[in-house]
Amino acid sequence: MDITIRRARDAELDGIGELTAQVYLGDGLLDFGDSDPYLATLRDARRRAAEAELLVAADAASDEVLGAVAFAVHGGAYAELARPGEGEFRMLAVRPESRRRGAAEALVRACLDRARALGLRRIVISSQHSMTAAHRLYERLGFTRAPERDWAPLPGTDLTLWAFTVEL
Repeated sequence: MDITIRRARDAELDGIGELTAQVYLGDGLLDFGDSDPYLATLRDARRRAAEAELLVAADAASDEVLGAVAFAVHGGAYAELARPGEGEFRMLAVRPESRRRGAAEALVRACLDRARALGLRRIVISSQHSMTAAHRLYERLGFTRAPERDWAPLPGTDLTLWAFTVEL
């Protein structure tokens, strides 16, 4: 594999935040586009790195960041669904020009490995129903839908995030 998974470096954090924001905008994942309030959260990779584990997929030859994901455990600031004994990952984003190289899969596998190393029993994640390519990846890696854990991050809107879990 020509991809290395590692922790994000301080000098990369602003770029990772912008990468994440641009991926979400470009993929049409923000209901309010450029004015979506979630953009500030997506851009704040410094906070993610301080309050969760911010992992990057980097090109093995150039060390260029291809994508990133935040891994969190129950009780952490970035854990929205995780219960005791569970972890989750959020804000998985891969540059459009770097897709189909295995970066997303490598990042998800790194989260699974991290959870196992911590002795967790399950990972739970949220996903928009339109993220069908991500759903195929999650299914291939053993995740199953957990509709009983679906939730609405913005009460009063039609946005419902689908939950997926995988036993470790």
